Amino acid sequence: MHVVVNAAQSVDGKIATRRREQLRISGPEDFDRVDRVRAAADAVLVGVGTVLADDPHLTLDEEDRRVQRLRTGRSGDPARVVVDSTGRTPTDARILDDAATTYLLVSEATPADRREELDAAGAEVIVAGSERVDLVAGIDELAERGVGRLMVEGGGEVIYSCFAAELVDELHVYVGSMVVGGRDAPSLADGEGFDESFPRLDLVDVERLDDGLVLSYEVDAGGS
Repeated sequence: MHVVVNAAQSVDGKIATRRREQLRISGPEDFDRVDRVRAAADAVLVGVGTVLADDPHLTLDEEDRRVQRLRTGRSGDPARVVVDSTGRTPTDARILDDAATTYLLVSEATPADRREELDAAGAEVIVAGSERVDLVAGIDELAERGVGRLMVEGGGEVIYSCFAAELVDELHVYVGSMVVGGRDAPSLADGEGFDESFPRLDLVDVERLDDGLVLSYEVDAGGS
């Protein structure tokens, strides 16, 4: 499995406001870049917090890219994946429509009747972990279902968890020309944080888009 993390942040590293409200950090040029990254992926993953806050659809914007995927024998849109330990995804969430396959990674803490409700709403429920989703086990299950390239779009808790589990191969960050501030505003990698063995990255490309920069990294598997 090749895992690509993509995110947009302010100059001070924030991905949303202190009220956890969505921010428009980038612009049309970067939106098109993100659509290209999505089109190259077999699945796009977000955390349930993103679903609850933004109700994303996670499908492609450009029809030409959808057509190209179909011509190469793939589904028109990548599959969608939600990390949702306790089954909080609303049954009327846009991500559960029939535009693409949607996998919900839940833990055993999600009651059986709730799993059945989510299944009836259109999700393919995968149980991985006891109290919280075991990302490594969940990724392995996705691989068995044909996901070879996974795009992770956030939020910060999920991105941190992917780094902590040593799952990330690439990181692409759009840095917008704005300051958000706030000690409680979510950052690119939230969670407990690292005390040692910090993930190290190799900067492989810098591109100016809109009024910001896209920084592209490969994860240094031997760094700490």
